[in-house]
Formats: sequence, structure tokens, C-alpha cells
Amino acid sequence: MFHKLTILAGKDKDGQSESFSAIHLKTGQLYAVVGNTGSGKSRLIQDLEQLAWGDTASGRKVLIDGKKPDQAGRLHHSGHLIAHLSQNMRFVLDVTVEEFVRMHCQCRGREFTPLLPQVIGCANQITPEHIQKTDCLNLLSGGQSRALMIADVAILCESPIVLIDEVENAGIDKERALRLLQQENKLVLTATHDPHTALMSDYRICMKHGAIAAMMPRDRREEEALNKLSSYGDYIFKMQKKMRAGELCVG
Repeated sequence: MFHKLTILAGKDKDGQSESFSAIHLKTGQLYAVVGNTGSGKSRLIQDLEQLAWGDTASGRKVLIDGKKPDQAGRLHHSGHLIAHLSQNMRFVLDVTVEEFVRMHCQCRGREFTPLLPQVIGCANQITPEHIQKTDCLNLLSGGQSRALMIADVAILCESPIVLIDEVENAGIDKERALRLLQQENKLVLTATHDPHTALMSDYRICMKHGAIAAMMPRDRREEEALNKLSSYGDYIFKMQKKMRAGELCVG
């Protein structure tokens, strides 16, 4: 059973060595990757997804539970260990939600009947646009598609590592989505520009000029800032609901 991912230092965009020897990421924890546009957030996510071994632009190496991944079976290891949710989640399959979940259950040898309502119920907790089992996959909105895939990863997918690109841009309840994945004891890492998402995380991985510049645990003194941002988020969500319902945005 997987417990820990280790990142060994690589180099920045100028070829200078990163200023750490090893960073350890553990299951059950939430990590935010932060930094300016072009700072290397996507490169880090790609390194993890590919289980890099000095063969990417960054030169980083990734260990699985302290061991070098089997290079001959790297693609298999990556597919088994890692689920990647990109910013643009669009389906091309011309099947219903029910048929999609049934196919995924068959692929993983899991019982379909009890899991379908769990997946749909989970997805509907994090998207205001509720999904029905008869909905066609390729007609789902971007937010519905992202919610369905997060629910699928949480309920059906055994992959212990989840990589997410900017969950706050998906039109879903980001806090509920991230907490749901954590409850399943997954290692969750999300690239973000959002301070609320960053402060929700157990650790922030700060990127600069293609390198990991720092890894910061959430400080207890930041709780007040997190609470303020959460209250602002609740207020914005309340206004969004009123706006969408054709009500006055007051109060």
C-alpha cells in the first residue's frame, strides 16, 4: 500500500540546483502549489504524473515509498497510482452518466448497483447544477464534468494520488471537493492562484523561476485569515445563488 511520494531536487530554468535535497508528500494531506504564472507549477504536476527520473526539463526524480519506480513499468505505475484532473474536463463519449459509471465499475471489478447513487450523490454535493443518471456525458457543463470526475476519483478510483489544476476555476464547491478527497486518505496536490485554497492546505509548495523555492506548513497564525476568506467565500456563494435565481443581490 502506498504511503509517501518523495521529490528529489532538480534545477530551475537557468539550470541552477534547487535548494533542497528531498520533499516528502504523504497520503491524507492536501498540498497547494503556488507561484506566479510561468513559475513552474504545471511542470511540477507533470513531473509527479510521469514519475520523473531525471528525464524531464526540471531534472527532478520521484520516489514511491522511498524507492525508485520500476522504469520498465513506469506507465503502469503512473496510471495505477495517480489520477490527474485537468482544468478542461470535457467528455466525448456519447453515453449517459449511468453507462459511464457502469463501464468504470466493470473495468475495476467493482459492483455497480450500490456505487452509482454514491457517485452521483457525491457529485451533487459539490456542483450547484445537479447531475442525473440519464444525463448525456458530452452535454454536461464544465462544472458538472469536473464534479463527476472528482466523485468518480473519490468513490471508484483506487489511485492514492490526485493531482488537480486550479480546482477553484471549475464552478464547484472547492472546499467540499478537496475535503472529500482527503477523507478518502488520498494525497491531494492542487496548483492554485487562490489564497483560500492555499490556506486550506496542510502545506504550500512555492514555485519560483521553475524551481521549488519553499515548502511551508500552514501556520496556526494563518487560521484567522483562512476564516475571513471562508466567510467571504460564503457571502459570494450566497450572492451567486441569488443572482442565478433572479433575486436581488442584497443582504
